[in-house]
Amino acid sequence: MPNSILWADDEIDLLKPHILFLKSKGYDVTTVNNGRDALELVGQHPFDLIILDENMPGLTGLETLMLIKQSAPHVPVIMITKSEEENIMNQAIGSKISDYLIKPVNPTQILLSIKKNLHSGQLVTETTATGYRQQFAELSQLIGACRTIEDWHNLYGKLVYWEMELAAAPDSGMEEMLMMQKREANAAFNKFVRKNYESWLTTDNHPLMSPEIFKECIFPLLDNGEKVFFILIDNFRLDQWRTIKPLLADIFNFDERLYTSILPTATQYARNAIFSGLMPLQIAKMFPGLWVDEDSEEGKNLNESPLIATQFERYRRKVKFSYNKVNDSTGNERLLREFSNLALNDLNVVVLNFIDMLSHART
Repeated sequence: MPNSILWADDEIDLLKPHILFLKSKGYDVTTVNNGRDALELVGQHPFDLIILDENMPGLTGLETLMLIKQSAPHVPVIMITKSEEENIMNQAIGSKISDYLIKPVNPTQILLSIKKNLHSGQLVTETTATGYRQQFAELSQLIGACRTIEDWHNLYGKLVYWEMELAAAPDSGMEEMLMMQKREANAAFNKFVRKNYESWLTTDNHPLMSPEIFKECIFPLLDNGEKVFFILIDNFRLDQWRTIKPLLADIFNFDERLYTSILPTATQYARNAIFSGLMPLQIAKMFPGLWVDEDSEEGKNLNESPLIATQFERYRRKVKFSYNKVNDSTGNERLLREFSNLALNDLNVVVLNFIDMLSHART
């Protein structure tokens, strides 16, 4: 069925060329010349989109808009007006208008606004699918051409980008192709790690790894006199970060880098390596009381705060720090209560376990 549009304008007879143009594009357009008739029709028929003139006799466009939002809040409304008064614009935007056009408008402008409001999902899906198809061969070549960890970081970023784009474009039909490409990339990366991992552990020529996070990323900030929050989110993936990032963009700047975890990536290895600045074997030898064997019943991440202290002691650094773990709502509330006191510390370490817990629950 064609999309139905209601157009209310007191000069509707002068807009016949625009209406004929929209009808030629497949839209079913109903017209009225005042706000009250528009309200009556909205109560009788389901419209996909409404176009309102602002300057109408009787009920103005803004008054009609407010009443329409009460009865049909889900219907997008495009307002067209001769006025360029900022106050009217502010009221329209405050009333959650879908678009705002200044007369004179041409049919193409109106069509663009309609497409944006009615067909953006479909158009995004089609464009995304076309874009991924065009890049599929390039991504396959990149998988075969990766020679350094930086190459893999770049490829990973591209694959995550398309994973998120396709997730936001349902029914694109490209999801299986991407999954196949990710499996291919995983297999190739596995071979890359097997080939290079031993040299990373025995030479200075290696990517940033777990034991070096504090030394390379935290110490320089402390040396500059900055107050630092180190937030570790267990099981946190790049696509999850990119989803959260826009929520933080208004209040933070970002310096983004990927690092390479040691293996295995389980808590007592990779996470303890981050906090101690040591490889697991070194932790077991130097601090046997803080090392928990894999077959032990004891929790594997109970000694993270003491391990942080050993790292500062080893580098002869006097740092006032706190360690906070949040794995339930009680831990969250406790952290918020103490938040004002955390500013007194040089470093505040916060471990968030909720994604880790969700992953285990799903498994």
